[in-house]
Amino acid sequence: MAVVDSSLRETPSTALPGLARALILAGKLGQKSAEEIYRKAQTARTSFIAELTGSGAVSASGLAHTMSSAYAAPLVDLDAIDPQRLPKGLLDSKICHDYRVVVLSKRNNRLIVATADPSDSQAAEKIKFASQLGIDWVIAEYDKLLRLVTANATTASETIDSIIGDEFEFDETAAESSMDNSDASTSEVDDAPVVKFLHKMLLDAFSMRASDLHFEPYEHNYRVRFRIDGELREIASPPIAIKEKLASRIKVISRMDISEKRVPQDGKMKLKIGPDRVIDFRVSTLPTLFGEKIVIRILDPSSAKLGIEALGYEPEEKERLMQAIGRPYGMILVTGPTGSGKTVSLYTCLNMLNKPGVNIATAEDPCEINLPGVNQVNVNDKAGLTFAVALKSFLRQDPDIIMVGEVRDIETADIAIKAAQTGHLVLSTLHTNDAPTTLTRMRNMGIAPFNIASSVILITAQRLARRLCPNCKTPIDIPKQALLDAGYPDAELNEPWVAYRAVGCSMCNNGYKGRIGLYQVMPISEEIQRIILRDGSALEIADQAQREGVRTLRQAGLNKAKSGLTSLEEVLAVTNL
Repeated sequence: MAVVDSSLRETPSTALPGLARALILAGKLGQKSAEEIYRKAQTARTSFIAELTGSGAVSASGLAHTMSSAYAAPLVDLDAIDPQRLPKGLLDSKICHDYRVVVLSKRNNRLIVATADPSDSQAAEKIKFASQLGIDWVIAEYDKLLRLVTANATTASETIDSIIGDEFEFDETAAESSMDNSDASTSEVDDAPVVKFLHKMLLDAFSMRASDLHFEPYEHNYRVRFRIDGELREIASPPIAIKEKLASRIKVISRMDISEKRVPQDGKMKLKIGPDRVIDFRVSTLPTLFGEKIVIRILDPSSAKLGIEALGYEPEEKERLMQAIGRPYGMILVTGPTGSGKTVSLYTCLNMLNKPGVNIATAEDPCEINLPGVNQVNVNDKAGLTFAVALKSFLRQDPDIIMVGEVRDIETADIAIKAAQTGHLVLSTLHTNDAPTTLTRMRNMGIAPFNIASSVILITAQRLARRLCPNCKTPIDIPKQALLDAGYPDAELNEPWVAYRAVGCSMCNNGYKGRIGLYQVMPISEEIQRIILRDGSALEIADQAQREGVRTLRQAGLNKAKSGLTSLEEVLAVTNL
């Protein structure tokens, strides 16, 4: 490989990576832009190249051509390469995944390796050490490289075969996770196939955009399922003999008590994705008839930084929410079942409110997303740190904005309402079906109608519906009566619009790809306050909200189906009339 100009090896005061310095010298990126992208990458815990191409500052194609010129390395079009014909076994698949490289061939004692970042000396040293061979870089476009790395990854079935065929011992006394701060390949315990299998499952779940992993033992079999776009899918069926060792390994790295198998436990762990990105996981164990069921939730901090536009609010709903979070005091409630995106919505609001002149404190069980600049507290009931205790302490900490993970009892609700009445903006969640029933639920908890009417300023109910894959969705002719039964008004059916159905292709999951939010955003108007004060029912509140232009969740879903974002079948599955 040709030697780059010595100026590329100089370390500027901003400590920018070599890739950034090469782009600056080539005139493709300004110094300030490079520094800003580098800061964003550090905050989001992603790689510089991922942030660079994702932001659109430099295209993947433009980056590849610049790197090819700067490092005098040949360009390769990965679309012309058949993944099935790539050499196997020359380099560990984990290294390829972590550093986003693909081995194309071996020539004498050197590997021909495709990369988008030839300045990554850490990747070069790792590959040299693992293969005991020299490296010749060829440059590929970053997006094409990602696709090929995924296609060339080791399948889960291969890992299962290694478990079945190997005898292994598991070190249950390990105090720290090899997935946390150290590299998995440097630990002796990571040679155990059970650990490789767990690592593989976590990586697969992340790459498939799953939200949860379920490890489920039964009498004669064991299965692993991923929740992808809200739907559970069976991914693997490892041998039943693995259940004890797998549970022990997960409990060790989640810092749980491995000797306790009679009661549920909660913990968390981290997994290193690439050289500079770490993903957090929340872990829960549950004793069942045939062993411990373990559910691992993936917590991706970048989801809270997507911005309110990415959540799927309609313009009028977004305007109502923005007006509410712009007020100096009052209570905003987000409601919905578990897994409906309440936490992401709350943190999106907090991210917009998070400014140097504002003091924000949160109490959660547990803290799912780390947000720099926000004082976050993990509730610990065993130690006596309840939501109520945390809230009382917050009020002595000069807060401007308070976020409570969930209003569970009358004591927490009472303190939160008093905070909202005394000059603080309070954000919290409740588990109710829609916005109007939230107010009657609070009344049933024992909160006086006056306190509800004088503190709550807005309630958002939400659900997540699967988004239709834009690549394969197909128009469908739905009978008019079926549309009327679903809830469409007759006037809307006279207007021309196209409904779509899910089909399924190689780029999606059964016709769906990703999810979109359905929202019922209900400001507490003076008329709704009067209904609350006279202890009116949820039906009265819902009727008044309709008169004020507040959509129900079903109406919000029908609007998304009319826009071609989801299917009518999906809307009917996740909402009630």
